[in-house]
Amino acid sequence: MSPISIPGKVRLQQTWQLADSDAAAYVAAVEAADGQALEPSIRFAIHSFVLGCKTDGIWDAIKASCILAGARTLSGALVPLKGTAPTNNNFVSGDYNRKTGLVGNGSTKYLDSNRSLNADPQNSIHIAAYATVYPAVTTYMMGAGSGANGAVVIGYNNNSFARCRSYTADSFGSNTAGLIGISRSTSINYDFRVGQSTAAFVRASETSPALNHSIFGSDTVTGARFTGRLSFYSIGEHLDLALLDTRVSTLMTDLGAAIP
Repeated sequence: MSPISIPGKVRLQQTWQLADSDAAAYVAAVEAADGQALEPSIRFAIHSFVLGCKTDGIWDAIKASCILAGARTLSGALVPLKGTAPTNNNFVSGDYNRKTGLVGNGSTKYLDSNRSLNADPQNSIHIAAYATVYPAVTTYMMGAGSGANGAVVIGYNNNSFARCRSYTADSFGSNTAGLIGISRSTSINYDFRVGQSTAAFVRASETSPALNHSIFGSDTVTGARFTGRLSFYSIGEHLDLALLDTRVSTLMTDLGAAIP
């Protein structure tokens, strides 16, 4: 018997990967919103990401998420990977790029995640986003409760900063494109990841206000909303940020290579 050709191997691998029901349901929903099918390579990249998150044990911790890239249209990009669909505030089709994601304007454009700060346990929470373009000005990337006890936010002001169930902000790293996120698993400290490095900050957890997480900003801080591009966000319970970083970075590389 002659050996299987390389194209045959790729087709067999894609058939196996497409067996995941969660990934298949998401792809079908995106295609319905787009009004046309995604390229096979895009489908494969998404399925690989979902299966990878499950292999790493971080899938269940993700409770609300969108892949803000890959889809053919803005409507497709706002289909939730997990959880409730975000509410779009003022983004239009011209703000969306299949490779680099959605761009903010620093004021009127943001997404309401429709997930409350209090939907996740006080001492088991994460938020993370993938920035493909990072602004040089003070900006809130995502979260809620800035200026209040129990705030959960990430942003940039000379250095990346975060509050994780805390009124006090901590700074770490610079405005490097890629994943930025925070994750808390205890009442004592939390992890902050920027530029593929993670630091632990000793900061006692506080009760959060009853607000929804915003994407491209922090709820009512309208003057410092994000002006860069985001291609992914995730909200939920504690997870390993390094594992999420690797999976999302690979997804974005794969999408970039697959999109014409």
